[in-house]
Amino acid sequence: MKRVRVAIIEPSRIVAEGIEAILGRSAEYDVVCNVRTVAEYHARRGGDVDVVLVALQYACEELGSVFKIGIQTSLTEADLMRQVSSIVSLYSTEEEIFKALGESVDAPVATNFSDSHELSERERDVLVLVAKGHTNKEIATKLFISPHTVISHRKNIVHKTGIRSVAGLTVYAVLNKLIDSEQL
Repeated sequence: MKRVRVAIIEPSRIVAEGIEAILGRSAEYDVVCNVRTVAEYHARRGGDVDVVLVALQYACEELGSVFKIGIQTSLTEADLMRQVSSIVSLYSTEEEIFKALGESVDAPVATNFSDSHELSERERDVLVLVAKGHTNKEIATKLFISPHTVISHRKNIVHKTGIRSVAGLTVYAVLNKLIDSEQL
């Protein structure tokens, strides 16, 4: 089995070394680079990587055609979150981190979310309920639609925003004033 080569670009040593320790417990991933800046990544990389876990403040910097997973350690502007295909945060479980990495292996690399469209009113309704922690079935009941329609709306939301994780979508909803953080 081929191991997935992962680079970590994160200025916080605690966060970076924590992620590296988590990945070290899996036989599927090989951390080939753990650096603080994109410049250091380019200088020390020494070979191709399959996935880059990158601090969101560096997400818009040139990393080549590699799958990027954002590391969110604080509230972040939506434009930065659109630069990555997935987001893990300080609150992500080990399973959520492995899931984001697993999805990266099969996903297309050259995804450009800068051409994203505005969310429809129904997609915003679904996003607000996702941010509040409701399941697809609960959302369907509240909005009087089928669970399959909820899933379609969620796929559209991910496509338009470029954000796959519930945590990332919640932050997106707060930053875009779709929901007040007091409602969470």
